[in-house]
This record gives sequence, structure tokens and C-alpha cells, in this order.
Amino acid sequence: MSGRRRSGKPKVAVFKFASCDGCQLSLLDAEEELLGVAEAIDIAFFPEASRRMLKGPYDIGIVEGSITTPNDVEHIREIRKSCGALITIGACATAGGIQALRNWKDIKDFIRIVYTSPEYISTLDRSLPIGSFVHVDFELRGCPINKYQLIEVINAFLHKRKPNIHTHSVCVDCKLKGNVCVMVAHGTPCLGPVTQSGCGAICPAYNRGCYGCYGPMESPNTSALAGQFSELGETRRDISLAFRGFNAYAEAFRRESEAHEK
Repeated sequence: MSGRRRSGKPKVAVFKFASCDGCQLSLLDAEEELLGVAEAIDIAFFPEASRRMLKGPYDIGIVEGSITTPNDVEHIREIRKSCGALITIGACATAGGIQALRNWKDIKDFIRIVYTSPEYISTLDRSLPIGSFVHVDFELRGCPINKYQLIEVINAFLHKRKPNIHTHSVCVDCKLKGNVCVMVAHGTPCLGPVTQSGCGAICPAYNRGCYGCYGPMESPNTSALAGQFSELGETRRDISLAFRGFNAYAEAFRRESEAHEK
């Protein structure tokens, strides 16, 4: 325990794997809210924001990005050992991210096309979420995450309570905002009925269908939504691709997309 709380504050570390950095930037974008949190914690390791790198162990570890290489596997296991609680943030860390689209193909084909010396490339055959390799204490969805939700999760862990993160669908947010349903009014395919809330229903507010950025909601009825898409004139390929976005390898979306490949 000597590595923890030298300042009297919980030590927090932020780590990155295969990702675009967008979720870490969401944390920095919290600005005033982050300053308030920073008073209660010691941000000991955060390469995106500071040159100060304190060694663990840490009270809380926050991880962005998916696992894509053998070195990543070793690294995340070491991180898990050094963190009292581990929180994964964003679609990459919770569902494999957009890079998980490679999971339906042979990665060796991509390597041969992209690299002149494929023999030097060491990678896994799939892009997988952090939870596929280590125990995760909380998964925060989003591409990118909602900064206020992240502050809520950190606050909850600091006070040893359950994070107050809604698990209802984007449709509920549309109702609350008074948005006209794009599927009913315009016949636009929308993943809102099966996607977890968090974005504020941005796309439907601008008459676009939801793209599923926050991944599957709690107990999503994806087959019923796929049937609705079919009634709107979408082909089996269209339906399969609709579920293959930022959270393509989340179990519910993956199963539904594969069901329409057959």
C-alpha cells in the first residue's frame, strides 16, 4: 500500500490501448467539473495530460482502447494487478471499437496488403474489449463517452456507491426532448430503440437515425428492431451493416448482425 495515497488522496491512473484518444479528451474537456474532481484525487498517471508519471499501485484505473496485440494482453494484466478498481471507458474498451470490424475477416489478409514486411507484425486475430482479459469493475459506454457520466462514475467510486448511469434506450431521451420519431415520421432506420442512453439523442434531434454509439441498452430486443427495418425496405445486408458500427462486437449487436449474414 506504500504506493497509494501519499498525498492523502486516492491515486487515479489513466491508460490507453488501441483507440483514437477521444474518450480521454472527453475527460479533459470536463474542465471546471474535472477541477472539482482533481481536488479530491491525485491524478498520478495520465500521459495524455501530464509528464508526471507516478508508479502504482493505484486506487482507480481508467482504461481507454481495445486489446489488439499480445503485448496489450500482458500490459492490461499488469494494470489490473496495480489498480484497486478498474473502469473501462468508450466503445473500444467496452466492445472492441470500430477496429473490431476486422474480427469478421482474416487479419493476415490485411497485414499482407498494408505492410511490406508482414513478418514483423505481431497482432491478435481480433480486437477485443478489456473485459475479455481481466475483471472490470465498471464499463462506461460511448463513442466518445459523456464527460458528465465519467465524472459521475469517478465520484461514485470515490464514495463507494453505485454509479447513477441510465441504462434505458435513446428512445426515452427522444420522448423527453420532444423529438419526432424518425422511424415513424420519415421511415428512417434508427438504432435508438436498442441503444443505451448517453448522447442526449443528438442524431434523432437532427432527423437522422441513431448509429448505436453507446452500445446495446439493457435487454435490447434487436430482432424486433431488425424486423421493423425489414418492413422499411432494408435488405438483410443493410440490417447486418446497421449493427456493425462503433459497437459492432458488443454481444447483442454482433449476434443480430451475424443472424442476417446467413
